[in-house]
Amino acid sequence: MKVVAFNGSARKNGNTAILINCVLDELMREGIETELVQFAGKNIRGCIACYKCIELKDRRCAIHNDIMNDCIEKMMGADGIVFGSPVYFADLTAGIKGFIERAGMVGRANGDLFRRKVGAAVTSVRRAGAIHTFDSMNHFFFISQMIVPGSNYWNVGVGRDIGEVDKDEEGKATMRLLGQNMAWLIKKLQE
Repeated sequence: MKVVAFNGSARKNGNTAILINCVLDELMREGIETELVQFAGKNIRGCIACYKCIELKDRRCAIHNDIMNDCIEKMMGADGIVFGSPVYFADLTAGIKGFIERAGMVGRANGDLFRRKVGAAVTSVRRAGAIHTFDSMNHFFFISQMIVPGSNYWNVGVGRDIGEVDKDEEGKATMRLLGQNMAWLIKKLQE
């Protein structure tokens, strides 16, 4: 069993990564292998609507000069997928948005590649826009026919400066419970 997480933050090992790692730590405690892919320093552009993925049905995006196809392979090989994004102007980062567009097109063009995998979204925020960002990532999971576990609150942590989210005890507890629920669900689906 494996979960791959994608951190859409422009800051490597920032608040979003801290929150994602709270989820991954719980998964590892349950014996589930994890991997974190960080988009910091990577240029992931959006879908260009070339429809090559629909034409070729080769499980790949026609844009080959970035990490996207490697990420799609990681998603196909995983039982669970976590998306993380900080809030930029009350929305997702451009990197995670481009990622969602392209992974979504490739997945749907190739028979719903991510169908029945477990998906979870994690958001870090300074003040406002977290629910919209959280909701936008969840739309990918729902249209991809994925299964989304919950926690005891929305998967949001509060902090601006790197490490500040560590002070948000409620946010970290929400992430830990999300990881536990995700592990439980993945194991149930394997039975």
